[in-house]
Amino acid sequence: MSDVELEVLATGPLVTVQDRGRPGHAHLGVPRSGALDAAAHALAQRLVGNEPGAAGLEVLMGGLSVRLDEDRWVAVTGAEVPLWLGDRAVPTGRALRLPAGTPLTLGTPLRGARSHLAVSGGLVVDPVLGSRSTDTLSGLGPPPVRTGDRLPVGAPAGVPAAVEVPPAPPDGPLRLHPGPRADWCDGDPVDLLVRGAWTCGPDSDRVGLRLEGGDLPRARTDELASEGVLLGAVQLPPGGRPVVFLADHPTTGGYPVVAVVEPADLWRCAQLRPGDPVRFSRAR
Repeated sequence: MSDVELEVLATGPLVTVQDRGRPGHAHLGVPRSGALDAAAHALAQRLVGNEPGAAGLEVLMGGLSVRLDEDRWVAVTGAEVPLWLGDRAVPTGRALRLPAGTPLTLGTPLRGARSHLAVSGGLVVDPVLGSRSTDTLSGLGPPPVRTGDRLPVGAPAGVPAAVEVPPAPPDGPLRLHPGPRADWCDGDPVDLLVRGAWTCGPDSDRVGLRLEGGDLPRARTDELASEGVLLGAVQLPPGGRPVVFLADHPTTGGYPVVAVVEPADLWRCAQLRPGDPVRFSRAR
């Protein structure tokens, strides 16, 4: 057990431990999980000198406050969020030296939804199936982080990175490929999604981005036998309201997958808030 701990003083709507996830277990019914904004997670780990697979915290809509009992490097990436080290405003997107006992506090994001906090040495909660990620669908991994939790931190593995990588704009379109059941939609589902005016639904979460703004017409109303689904699948339930599957999605589903989001674009879904516009384009 580590002698260094990250004490959680306050949390917002949802804080979870995440790393790169647990791929390769879909045949067991286990979702991939892992950080929704994989690029922001990787940048945060790199900034504090951690290995890419180190675990950190994924923070939904701010509100997190933590402190350490030993000086360490920390970094916050992802959403554009006010950040304080004690009572001093500090920037995101770079390594910061956090003195022992000093609170690090995230405000409410000005833009985006999810932030990623990395600590040099990484969080070393017990892994499950090779990952320390919280899976909100199956319950695998550590439970969501609560006020008063003390999370073990590993030994520093490297030095902070002397680089800053400007983030890509989070409001770019999601590129779409045709899905294996595109013929279950009355019309070209990619074209209908590209031309539609969609927004992020209020019930969107780590399982899926639920789209609002209209329905996709189904050409068939019969039942589809359950089949495997993958990250980024756009599933079409009977009501016609599309769902884009994200990190904690189920591994099988009985609704047709009419399109698939380009994997490199999925990080944008992590930064969408309810009511934000969702734009699509056809993958080339």
